[in-house]
Formats: sequence, structure tokens, C-alpha cells
Amino acid sequence: MKMKTLSSAAAIGLALSMLAGCGKTAENNTSGTEETSAGSVSQMSLSPEEDKIRSMTSLEMIRAMGNGINLGNTLEAYNHQGYRGGANPDGFETGWGQPYTTAEMIQGMKDAGFDTIRIPVAWTNGMNFESGDYTIDERLMNRVETVVNYALDADMYVIVNDHWDGGWWGMFGSEEQAARDKALEMYKSMWSQIGEHFKDYSYKLIFESANEELGDRLNDKDITGSEGVLSKSECYETTNMINSEFVKLIRSQGGNNADRFLLIAGYNTDIALTCDDRFKMPEDTADSKLLLSVHYYTPWDYCGTESVDHWGSPGDLDEQNGLFEKLSKFSEQGYGVVIGEYAVMKKNGGIKPDTDKFYSNLLDNCDLYDFCPVLWDCSNFYKRVTNTLADETLAEIFSSRRYENEKSKDTETVKSEAKARIDEAAQKASEEQMDSIDLLPADDMAIAWIMYASSDYGVSYSVGDQYDPTNCTTGLKAENVQITGEGTYTVSLDFSECGLAKGVAFSALGISNGEVLFPGYTYTIDEILINGEAYEMAGKGYTCSDDGTCTRVNLYNGWVSSVPGEARTADGDLTDCSAQIMPLTEGKRVKTISVTFTVKAPD
Repeated sequence: MKMKTLSSAAAIGLALSMLAGCGKTAENNTSGTEETSAGSVSQMSLSPEEDKIRSMTSLEMIRAMGNGINLGNTLEAYNHQGYRGGANPDGFETGWGQPYTTAEMIQGMKDAGFDTIRIPVAWTNGMNFESGDYTIDERLMNRVETVVNYALDADMYVIVNDHWDGGWWGMFGSEEQAARDKALEMYKSMWSQIGEHFKDYSYKLIFESANEELGDRLNDKDITGSEGVLSKSECYETTNMINSEFVKLIRSQGGNNADRFLLIAGYNTDIALTCDDRFKMPEDTADSKLLLSVHYYTPWDYCGTESVDHWGSPGDLDEQNGLFEKLSKFSEQGYGVVIGEYAVMKKNGGIKPDTDKFYSNLLDNCDLYDFCPVLWDCSNFYKRVTNTLADETLAEIFSSRRYENEKSKDTETVKSEAKARIDEAAQKASEEQMDSIDLLPADDMAIAWIMYASSDYGVSYSVGDQYDPTNCTTGLKAENVQITGEGTYTVSLDFSECGLAKGVAFSALGISNGEVLFPGYTYTIDEILINGEAYEMAGKGYTCSDDGTCTRVNLYNGWVSSVPGEARTADGDLTDCSAQIMPLTEGKRVKTISVTFTVKAPD
């Protein structure tokens, strides 16, 4: 292949990193360890620190890894076509908007309280794999090595993986066996080269088998051009096979790779899917050296979209606490768990409300269950150009969780303190929510409210025939009303503080205990206001009940195609009645909705 000379900046960076060899494996080694190359040591004589890391169990390693951060959108910035066109892969890391990585940046992350750094890499940025040549361009390998050395010199644990990488992983799901064979050959060649290059590096360097690609993405069509053919169970089997091959390959290389800690990618790196019994951790010849990787962006509507701006309700906390407890089955089996990515992301930067609550509770769960949290960051929190932090509150949270602050505590103390904070947060959220509710559920009251779920289910309020004002999106405000007999009433929802609702997937006017306390009564929709403006209804609503207790008038129920025989109206005429009188498309952004209705006793 045609090779270009290193850029001046890359050459200088590489030269400096090679000269600074004291930080790359056995940092500041005084035990006579024999250096065999820049950044590598002979295993014949390890420094006390290296020997200590080598002797750790998986759970001990996780605790030492402390609090982590990703070097996001950098060395995994994909430009394979540029490489095929002759471009130098050494410069691709700025392709997704991030600056060229410097030692100062990495040291700044360490100083901010991050003990571990995850370095995602797109290795095919330096590989002509289409021709069957899986050789990784030495310029890319050297650049990755330089950044790894920056991190080791900053006394950080380092994770290196193969990240998305253009979706070449879809070759594993190809209908053609030849493509599948090629995928495995390429995967093994890639890790053979990476492993050999770094096999004598510090035990602080951890190899990760994949990113989010082991799972459903094995059927991706990015490279093959067509969707893969693997069933869900076959995706699990292939995931387990790839992880197993990864472990066997690295162990066979000897050196520090014989017992280096290895990070095994879970299924889709999704907690629930990884906890499925079809996912298996691979066997290993080394004792207690496997870690598990999953990611956490739940709920996605809060973490990854603009539709929800608040988090921290009792339901939110229960969801996060429950998923982390579910994941703890792996730590109970002796596997340390790495939350390889988590973040609350806001378009065009900035910090969302309640991000501090989300992060604090997540970090507490990590302390409780022996997980290492690794923040996904693309200069959103740590501003790499200026080496500054975007938010003082978050800065204090991360700084307080550095390993240095907790290493003097015994494990049970760390866990008990974390559990106390989790319980306190849940109790506070429950009290705050109850204080904000004017009408609590009661068997002797009929309460009217608007059931609502947006088209993407990102915003909702008390959907179902059980009136539950606590079952709602954080920040949503509701005005409900007690029904005392005949008359006209108004109920409303205000989404302005939780992100506007995108259209509607389901909505109804509900009256708790309506069939019991006011049997036979009818409820006629007089007016619907959307964002303060009158909405022209597509038909006439009708009164009904699904459970014989709660009265309902469907505003939009796509599951009901015909008017039920027991439906009733004030005038007795079911003509033009519909369960979809308020169809709102996803493009309709709802800030407020109010429904005015008239209650009438049976004749």
C-alpha cells in the first residue's frame, strides 16, 4: 500500500511519547523491570504496582478503575473511504468535530476526577479490508499508541476497542457463508495485530471485544448492502462465539496478554438483553480477569432526545435502580461490570436540567454493585480545546467520586453509603411528587383526568384505568378535578417543563370510580384546546368503560376500530361516534391540552 510520511505534529507527538517511557507500563518503575520497547516491559520483573494490578480479581480491578470518561468522537471518527483514497489516517480523529488529542487534554481529564479513559477506535480507518488485506496501517497504530501512552502517563486505566467502524460487523449476519468467514478472519487478524503490539503494555491497558455491535447489529447492511439473516437466537450465538474467539486469541499471545483484564461486550451492550440467559460470558484460562461492558442511556427520551427535559420522579429512580440491580447478577458471579457509556446529551451542547440527579444516582448504583461508570463525552462536559469543565455542579460530582477519595474506605462502607444515598433520593422524590398532587386517588371519590401518551411515548400521564397521578413524566403539570354530579368541568395537562409532546399515541378522558359512584352518567366533550387554540374534533366521543369501574371517553385510541355496543351518549345517538376524535400527528408539538366536558345523569 502507498504510505505517507507522518505529519509534523504526529511525529513530534510520537517522539515525545517514546521518550516519556516511564509512564507507559510499570510507571516510575524502581524494581529493575527490563524495558523491551517504548511503553513495554518484560514480564520477568514487574514493578510493585504492576504486580498488584496483575494479582487483582475482576471486582477489585473495577473498584480501582474508579470513575471513567470516553474520548468520544475522536479515534473512532470514521473515514475509511478517505484512507482508500490515500489520506493519512493519523489525521482522521478531528473528522467528527473534536480537536487533535494532546497529553494536556488527557491529564486534564485525570485532574477532573476521571481514573479511567475509554478510547474508541475505528481500525478500518487504516485497513484495506475489501481486498482481503487486514494489515493495520502503522501510522494509525502509532497514533493510537501515542494516545494510550498519554493516558498511562497520566496514571489512568485505559480501554481500547473496535468501535462501530463503518458497520463492517454486519458481515457476520450475511446470507453468504464466505462473507461470515471473512468477517471472523478480519476480526481475528485485527486483534492479533492490536494484541501483539500492546502485549507487553501495563496491566492498566484493557482490551474491549467490541462496542454496541455484538447483537442485533450483526445484521447491519452498511457493508454488505442487505440486511443480515440471523435470527435473534443466532445473533446471541454469534455474539458468544465472537467474544470467545476474542479471549482465546488474546490469551494465546502470551506476555501480559496471558492474564490481562479483558472487557467483554454485552448483547447490544443493553442491560436487559445482556441479562438474557442466551448471553454467555466466555470461558477463560486466566482466573477472574473478565469484565462485562454495557451502556446506559435509559430513558432514551431524556438521555438522547430533546423531547424530555426533566428526570428524577419516583418512577425514573425505580427504573434506574431496578436495571442496575438486575445487572448485578454479573458482579455476584464475580465479573466486574463497566458501564462503558452513559450520558445525558443535549443538542448543540449544554447541560439538561436534572443531569446532576441522573449522574449522582447512577454513580451511587455503581458503588453499590461494583460497576465502573465511564461517561460518554465529546467535549460536552470536558471542553478539550480549553481544558475546562462545562458545569461546576457536575465537576464536583465527578471530582468527589475519584478513586483517591474512596480507596481508604472498606468496600462495605462504600456500599452502605451509596445505598443510603439511593434510598434518600427515592424518599425525597416521593415526597416532592406527593406534595405536588392536589387530588390523590381515593375509593370514595370520582376524579377526572386526561390519560396521555405522546406518539413516541416520551411524554405520558396516568395511562390506564387506574388513576395514578404519580405515573407521569417528570415536570409535567396536571389539573384534575373531582366529579360531584352533573355540571361542566375542565381538566388539563401542561408539558412545557418536560419537553413538548410529539403528537399522540393514546389519550382519553378518565373518571376514576365513575361507574361505581355515578353509574349510567354520560360525559360529553364540549371543547378541546391544544396550545390554547380550539381543536376541531374528528367525530363525536362516547362514554364507556373497560373495567366496570373507571369511566372513559376515548380521545384517541387506535386499538378501537368500532364503537362498542355498551357505549352511551347524552342524546342516545351513536352516529359519528369514534374512539379517534383527536388524531394528532407526530409533527404536532403539544405544549398544553385542556378538555372541557359536561356530565349528565341518566334519564
